[in-house]
Amino acid sequence: MGKVKKPNKDTEGELWWVTDSGKVITEKVAEEMAEDFEKNPPDLSTWERRYVGRPSLGPNGLSPRVGFRVPPELHKAAWARADKEGKSLSELAREAFSRYMDS
Repeated sequence: MGKVKKPNKDTEGELWWVTDSGKVITEKVAEEMAEDFEKNPPDLSTWERRYVGRPSLGPNGLSPRVGFRVPPELHKAAWARADKEGKSLSELAREAFSRYMDS
């Protein structure tokens, strides 16, 4: 099921939600869905694993993060350079850091 937005109240005070696809979920609909789920549980063996997040940059799924602060002028210049080269700021920083460590 998709994401559900914050609850709303109708004129009678009943709470209801709307999914991103536009389906209105009332308490009654939620109860019906729960009953159906309990009567007909999904076969999890048929589900495919869904990977979330960014892909790893290293072997074995390891990709440690490095963070550091820079002066505003350097930050602005780095963004300009990344845009000029068609790269993300992270990609530019990884390349610069790698070149520094290799020298």
